[in-house]
Amino acid sequence: MARLADYFVLVAFGPHPRGSGEGQGQILQRFPEKDWEDNPFPQGIELFCQPSGWQLCPERNPPTFFVAVLTDINSERHYCACLTFWEPVEPTQEELCARDAAERDEEADEGGPGALPPPTPSPPGQLFAPKTLVLVSRLDHVEVFRNSLGLIYTIHVEGLNVGLENVVGNLLTCVIPLAGGSQRTISLGAGDRQVIQTPLADSLPVSRCSVALLFRQLGITNVLSLFCAALTEHKVLFLSRSYQRLSDACRGLLALLFPLRYSFTYVPILPAQLLEVLSTPTPFIIGVNAAFQAEAQELLDVIVADLDGGTVTVPECVHIPPLPEPLQSQTHSILSMVLDPELELADLAFPPPTTSISSLKMQDKELRAVFLRLFAQLLQGYRWCLHMVRIHPEPVIRFHKAAFLGQRGLVEDDFLMKVLEGMAFAGFVSERGVPYRPTDLFDELVAHEVARMRADENHPQRVLRHVKELAEQLYKNENPYPAVAMHKVQRPGEASHLRRAPRPFPRLDEGMVQWIVDQATAKMQGAPPAVKAEKRTTVPSGPPMTAIVERSGGLHGNSARRLEVVRNCISYVFEGKMLEAKKLLPAVLRALKGRAARRCLAQELHLHVQQNRAVLDHQQFDFVVRMMNCCLQDCTSLDEHGIAAALLPLVTAFCRKLSPGVTQFAYSCVQEHVVWSTPQFWEAMFYGDVQTHIRALYLEPAEDRDSFSVGEAPVQEDERSALDVASEQRRLWPTLSREKQQELVQKEESTVFSQAIHYANRMSYLLLPLDSSKSRLLRERAGLGELESASNSLVTNSMAGSVAESYDTESGFEDAETCDVAGAVVRFINRFVDKVCTESGVTSDHLKGLHVMVPDIVQMHIETLEAVHRESKRLPPIQKPKLLRPRLLPGEECVLDGLRVYLLPDGREEGAGGPGGGPALLPAEGAVFLTTYRVIFTGMPTDPLVGEQVVVRSFPVAALTKEKRVSVQTPVDQLLQDGLQLRSCTFQLLKMAFDEEVGSDSAELFRKQLHKLRYPPDIRGTFALNLGSAHTPGRPPRANKDKGPSFRTLSRNLVKNAKKTIGRQYVTRKKYNPPSWEHRGQPPPEDQEDEISVSEELEPSTLTPSLALKPSDRMTMSSLVERACCRDYQRLGLGTLSSSLSRAKSEPFRISPVNRMYAICRSYPGLLIVPQSVQDNALQRVSRCYRQNRFPVVCWRSGRSKAVLLRSGGLHGKGVVGLFKAQNAPSPGQSQADSSSLEQEKYLQAVVSSMPRYADASGRNTLSGFSSAHMGSHVPSPRARVTTLSNPMAASASRRTAPRGKWGSVRASGRSGGLSTDVGSRLAGVGPPQANGAPPEPGFLRPQRAALYIIGDKAQLKGVRPDPLQQWELVPIEVFEARQVKASFKKLLKACVPGCPATEPSPASFLRSLEDSEWLIQIHKLLQVSVLVVELLDSGSSVLVSLEDGWDITTQVVSLVQLLSDPFYRTLEGFRLLVEKEWLSFGHRFSHRGAHTLAGQSSGFTPVFLQFLDCVHQIHLQFPMEFEFSPFYLKFLGYHHVSRRFRTFLLDSDYERIELGLLYEEKGDRRAPQACRSVWEYVERLSKRTPVFYNYMYAPEDAEVLRPYSNVSNLKVWDFYTEETLAEGPPYDWELAQGPPEPPEEERPDGGAPQSRRRVVWPCYDSRPRAQPDAISRLLEEMQRLETELGRPPERWKDAWDRVKAAQRLEGRPDGRGTPSSLLVSSVPHHRRSLGVYLQEGPVGSTLSLSLDSDQSSGSTASSSRQAARRSTSTLYSQFQTAESENRSYEGTLYKKGAFMKPWKARWFVLDKTKHQLRYYDHRADTECKGVIDLAEVEAVAPGTPAMGAPKTVDEKAFFDVKTTRRVYNFCAQDVPSAQQWVDQIQSCLSDA
Repeated sequence: MARLADYFVLVAFGPHPRGSGEGQGQILQRFPEKDWEDNPFPQGIELFCQPSGWQLCPERNPPTFFVAVLTDINSERHYCACLTFWEPVEPTQEELCARDAAERDEEADEGGPGALPPPTPSPPGQLFAPKTLVLVSRLDHVEVFRNSLGLIYTIHVEGLNVGLENVVGNLLTCVIPLAGGSQRTISLGAGDRQVIQTPLADSLPVSRCSVALLFRQLGITNVLSLFCAALTEHKVLFLSRSYQRLSDACRGLLALLFPLRYSFTYVPILPAQLLEVLSTPTPFIIGVNAAFQAEAQELLDVIVADLDGGTVTVPECVHIPPLPEPLQSQTHSILSMVLDPELELADLAFPPPTTSISSLKMQDKELRAVFLRLFAQLLQGYRWCLHMVRIHPEPVIRFHKAAFLGQRGLVEDDFLMKVLEGMAFAGFVSERGVPYRPTDLFDELVAHEVARMRADENHPQRVLRHVKELAEQLYKNENPYPAVAMHKVQRPGEASHLRRAPRPFPRLDEGMVQWIVDQATAKMQGAPPAVKAEKRTTVPSGPPMTAIVERSGGLHGNSARRLEVVRNCISYVFEGKMLEAKKLLPAVLRALKGRAARRCLAQELHLHVQQNRAVLDHQQFDFVVRMMNCCLQDCTSLDEHGIAAALLPLVTAFCRKLSPGVTQFAYSCVQEHVVWSTPQFWEAMFYGDVQTHIRALYLEPAEDRDSFSVGEAPVQEDERSALDVASEQRRLWPTLSREKQQELVQKEESTVFSQAIHYANRMSYLLLPLDSSKSRLLRERAGLGELESASNSLVTNSMAGSVAESYDTESGFEDAETCDVAGAVVRFINRFVDKVCTESGVTSDHLKGLHVMVPDIVQMHIETLEAVHRESKRLPPIQKPKLLRPRLLPGEECVLDGLRVYLLPDGREEGAGGPGGGPALLPAEGAVFLTTYRVIFTGMPTDPLVGEQVVVRSFPVAALTKEKRVSVQTPVDQLLQDGLQLRSCTFQLLKMAFDEEVGSDSAELFRKQLHKLRYPPDIRGTFALNLGSAHTPGRPPRANKDKGPSFRTLSRNLVKNAKKTIGRQYVTRKKYNPPSWEHRGQPPPEDQEDEISVSEELEPSTLTPSLALKPSDRMTMSSLVERACCRDYQRLGLGTLSSSLSRAKSEPFRISPVNRMYAICRSYPGLLIVPQSVQDNALQRVSRCYRQNRFPVVCWRSGRSKAVLLRSGGLHGKGVVGLFKAQNAPSPGQSQADSSSLEQEKYLQAVVSSMPRYADASGRNTLSGFSSAHMGSHVPSPRARVTTLSNPMAASASRRTAPRGKWGSVRASGRSGGLSTDVGSRLAGVGPPQANGAPPEPGFLRPQRAALYIIGDKAQLKGVRPDPLQQWELVPIEVFEARQVKASFKKLLKACVPGCPATEPSPASFLRSLEDSEWLIQIHKLLQVSVLVVELLDSGSSVLVSLEDGWDITTQVVSLVQLLSDPFYRTLEGFRLLVEKEWLSFGHRFSHRGAHTLAGQSSGFTPVFLQFLDCVHQIHLQFPMEFEFSPFYLKFLGYHHVSRRFRTFLLDSDYERIELGLLYEEKGDRRAPQACRSVWEYVERLSKRTPVFYNYMYAPEDAEVLRPYSNVSNLKVWDFYTEETLAEGPPYDWELAQGPPEPPEEERPDGGAPQSRRRVVWPCYDSRPRAQPDAISRLLEEMQRLETELGRPPERWKDAWDRVKAAQRLEGRPDGRGTPSSLLVSSVPHHRRSLGVYLQEGPVGSTLSLSLDSDQSSGSTASSSRQAARRSTSTLYSQFQTAESENRSYEGTLYKKGAFMKPWKARWFVLDKTKHQLRYYDHRADTECKGVIDLAEVEAVAPGTPAMGAPKTVDEKAFFDVKTTRRVYNFCAQDVPSAQQWVDQIQSCLSDA
């Protein structure tokens, strides 16, 4: 029973002490005057009566009522019901009160005056003061309070004849039961009657209608988020203008939280004076009047719910976790069914006539029922995770949070995690965890209804039915009796507050009230307590845990099979079948990713432990430890699934004997897991063990007693849970004697104490490392380190200088550190012991004892570990697989021998056996080797089931782009190890974890060596150059010393002179007079030495371009007269070295040697093509206008339109100003810059004039008919034309199409707009498609075209004035810079080789990262600009490409243009020429862009050349028949231009190559077998052996100009970036590759049938083209094989291929054979398109014969269709040659030595004087010519010496050599006379010529 009301208080308005306008509340009277003992008077009531402040009012307000809630220090809630009414303020209010008190009292007793006077209006200036009646109670009966206070007010206002003292006294003495569903009628003695119903269960909250109102005001979503916010301890603030609404809302929110109790600040109505409470740091639920909304706005972390506006505002910094998923949506939908039943029927065609809507009170209960169900689902099974730590004297219960979350599968769930960590849940556990107590609705629900709720999940109607049932129970709890309650309470009349009250509220007689109260108290004490005994029972636990959130079993679906594998493996281990176990281990380790398998492992291992100990041998021990580590590695710090808990007893059980008396336990090998350093894990474990022991304590006697009865009884006994045992004990507790009680308490306490000692030991086992030097690791482990830092390190670190000190301590005191570990562990254990012992009630003496024991335990353990550590070091190391040594190239040396590493998967899916199929090759176990050339990993897959494949991954050291340290888990032992991730620009990635045996110093050494090799201080340190030096010392001195200085001295002198010349030119500025034109072609006289020719050391003839050279010197000359450039210039007919003057005059261009000393431009080649009319000395001045002095030079001329392509660097700032300026007279003081830009203008003019179709019009009539708008100085805006022109180009660069009209308007202003629009719109990408490469009509002069287009960078050409005569035109384009290429490449690399396996690998993610890299967009821009230039050249305009410094993008564009325009460059020879000319000679900075040396390290790798190759690859894909070389050739170059294996791509220009002596050495004595130094030489050698670089589909069109599509959608990702061959590493070092599969005869045993040759080809492992060569390669291989079987020397693949081609051509003709001429005519066109076969001279491979005569050169005159695609006229004849004798001047058999390393072979030779050639055949009758030696190339015929493998029987004098410009042929006749005859015949042929 409890009092209905504790205090009655009268509070009135009083003036503020400081005299401010606001008043303050004053307590006039309170009853009873002295506090109740059990319930002191609450402070601060006067604040809560008027929460908005005490103010006077100008008018009389109606009375108000609300209930405020105060919470006292014991967190008891007091309900203050406040009824406020207003009274007029009178000046002498107090005196009147005092004087009239007595009279009023008497009047009241007699019944008072019957009627009140009618209401009178208050006087005008009248103010009204508030007065409040307050009831303070601990019970929440709002309606009773409202009625009682109302009654008192009515008596006062209506002047009823009832004594107020009696009413108040009766109110204060009224006593009602707390709960139990009783009904009580009370009367306050004023003729009133009220019925109070108490709820059935005290624990269920009473909500009346508050929950329904809350939903009505805020809506479902808002209430749900408030619900989650309150549960997860956020601050919630309600705003409303109504106080009653505020307290209702708060009550409603608390009712929803049931069964949890809100334990933080709870103030439904907060007074204005206390608003600063809102900035408290703790969570709260508070209500505030909406008037103070502004103050609430400033709070940053408070969730504001505006009840009047229906909004909930969540600040940005606050995250409210939502309910876990199925529950969130289920709750939402069921709430909407309850609140809005119409919603379900809204769409029905025939809705039912009416739906019964529940009353508000009932709806309130239904909503609460929904939340009650929600809690039952959230907390189902919680009782199975309770730990009974103590039973007597009071239960101590702990909740195992991690286990609960783990079993529910909600570990990741933010919401539940926070709820379980919250205070409310802690209260829930201590209140509801008690096993023996009264139960309520929630206990029943969570125990018995869970299954029903699971079943109903998908049936909304059944859910609704359940909700209604629960709602009935809740309603019944609040209203146990039907509504018989007849309330009868008087109320004041209508508008009574407006009537003038007779007088203020009277002062009550304290004595009288006190007397009534005393009377009642006395009566109460006499009466027996009418307490209904609580019914206490054992709380049901419900079914054991089942996960509500069903996890998808996709990953571990076949778990039964997996568990079987785990069991088998363990049984093999313990049976000693180690080989079997080893096979299963990888599968087991994979299976252990699943929870079930980990549990199974723990159970299985338990079975093998006898008497807490299991001694294993070393191998068994290793297996067990590995499996344990694998289990533990996925354990989080909380160990939700209890895996660590299950293994904890095992790690102290499994052990091995190291030596007599020294045993190593498993715990020393499984310490590296975060779970061991988590205090929460240890606490949960400890409490679990304590519970087991305490349960056993009470079960033992029971078992003894039952032992004689039927065997099942003890078993049943045994099955009782600890909670059942505890419940039973709590029931018996009151019946036990004091002694028995004491004894039980003591037993429990000592049980807990002994467990604490046990755990102190266990913790020291797992926290102290085996090797104390690893202590650092331990300190870093989560728990210990953090706890430490919290206590001490924060203090020290704040002191200045502490950082410096810490270094010293690190190095100086190793021993101190080990003690420090001990200290850290002791502190950790002590903290643990303190916490668990105080919580579980261990006595303080015992606790002190523990603190003394812990350091001893730790110390003892450290000592035992020392012995174990010492002995474990002596163990023989585990047998690791033998290291596989990689194959090395000749000259490649190992720098660091193999370091054991694991190669980890890196996100290339196929390698990991991913979607590409194939087993998991990675992770692989092996070693990494560092050689002078490569980084190589070789090893085997760690998974033995994959097989014995060797995994090789390597890349050239030079290709390394990024190296970073990583910390990774080794795949086998799952230990955290240091690792390295190396990324290379050849798209390989090595992600390695070092084995434990590799010390950190070895790893560091590896990094340093790698760095040293990657960035040598000087280019001489690179592999390509070191490789040569290894061979040079042993070579004999040159024999031909007398013929002239050796190449090396030559180049040295050349450089010396260059330096001198450069010095002289720039220092002395001596005037250089070029010789007059007449002398230009001839050698200068001996005495005349000009500045540029080499003067001092060398005789001039070596450098003079002349044909009058001795043949022996011609090589010297040819090496100096540039290699690639010159040959190409001659082929193109761009200039000549001939001395005939007449010819030189007519040529528009000439080869100028002005730069042969590299004096004008270091990065240009020595010989340049310039217009005939420009003097050499002018070039010097022109070059100053251009960046890097790279002035415009011609690099290609179209054979058809005769337009030329020029290249240069961008314009210099200083030159730009004067360039294209108005044609005004030069001022007298003309500056140098002006003169040079004038020169520049003249130069461009010369270029224009040298073009044939412009030259004949001498530059006037062609382009003169334009309006003056474009001329001179009066262009309105100098930028106008340039800018408009730039727009479409920019547009086309970004793939937008510009309106076609713009170009028209740009050009048509003064010209006819016809064709120009075509070019313009073509530029913009929208022009009419042209017939593919239709030739222009020759006679048509196009006046609209500019003669020269200058393609320049938009930024450079700003403000440039157009050329006055419109002869050249600027095309500004936007290009990307080198740094953008670099950035883009980095992203491309990341996309193709991610570095770590993707979380969800999908093609989309690869494509997305590919798009982000913008690589294809750059390719698109390059192709687009190139196609534009091709169009312009094809239409007869010349183009100057002048971008950046002229060596990156310029080179890319110029090379692509030539490749697209000229079929010659699409042959092997031509492409080589193109690269040598445009990339090498014109100075693309390979070393700088490839970061070859230490100096370039900072600039990083910029793949400009690779980008060019990618563009070529895109064109190759679109025109596969136009290229002689295969895509592999491009990949090969892409790989080797960064590999630094060859010298070809080293250094930045020819000048640098000469300086190092690289350029001419290659031309040296080729016969000496040595490593290839040039990539071209290597390609040549290789293509003789195998057709790997040859494209069988090669069948070019005549003079075809290619115009590829360049849109990004047409581009493909180059497979060079994505493919990988793990079988042998990258396939570009051919010697290392394994070659084609062996021919079957090797596999077949003698005489037996051939075995099956089937083999598995794996993606990403095998090289598919090698494993399955294409049909043609297969047939060629087969032919070679058959020939060798027949004992014939196999012929070269090229010869066979050509023969097949020719034969096929003949078959194609209807009559089979015909005369040679008809054959020629009929079959040539057909043959060219379909087959395109050209014979090459066998031994030399695909080299072209280049004569110095331009008319004869191979594809020079593209206009003559017959010669267009032929190699040379001579080969043309020989293809169709019959065996007629008229062409055979002399013939016979000669032995010929094959090319390099090939044997001597007898061939039938024919000397043909008519065609001036020496042909050879396989035998006399052979019609197919095998090769041709062009006599024009022969330099000498000399006697020879027998070389290796020559025929033995022949006389030495029968040998002779024929030396051509390209190679030396070794011949041997059958005898001396015939040899002499051959020599004579060849000599006579030569002399005739």
